[in-house]
Amino acid sequence: MASDRIFGLITLITAVAYIAAATQIQTNFFSGEFLPKLFPLLIGAVAAICSLVLVFKPDPDPEWPASRTFVSMGIAVFVLAVYAVMLSPLGFLLPTMFAAGILSFQISLRIGPAILSGLGLAVGLFVLFKYALGLGNIVAYRIPTVEKLWNAITVLIPFVGH
Repeated sequence: MASDRIFGLITLITAVAYIAAATQIQTNFFSGEFLPKLFPLLIGAVAAICSLVLVFKPDPDPEWPASRTFVSMGIAVFVLAVYAVMLSPLGFLLPTMFAAGILSFQISLRIGPAILSGLGLAVGLFVLFKYALGLGNIVAYRIPTVEKLWNAITVLIPFVGH
């Protein structure tokens, strides 16, 4: 019960900060371009309402998952962070293939289907984004330099470089 209220308060503080940041977005009401400001305000309002529900009506006896689940979530967050910084120096296919394969392996601990799902998702998403949706700025692959790889990796290391 206390954990739900603590999480609700943390989420409420985050939602209020998000709404405060969204109010700083400069838009011109007369040109009809108010959506860049409206959408974050709506997201923040929904998050605030949900957090208030958690604060005032918590679950009476929440069941926390096993510690293995938290380790899996930590691995997933790490993989997605590495994926985000490796998209620029390596292109789309290779980081997507590795990230999808690792996350698929976490779901089902079989190496063969994980490799196939990583490869299939990388190629399928590339075809979808590049040709079906017409997003022309997606690069399939890049041959990275050591400097570009180091710059990407230092983004993940606090207090280094950037």
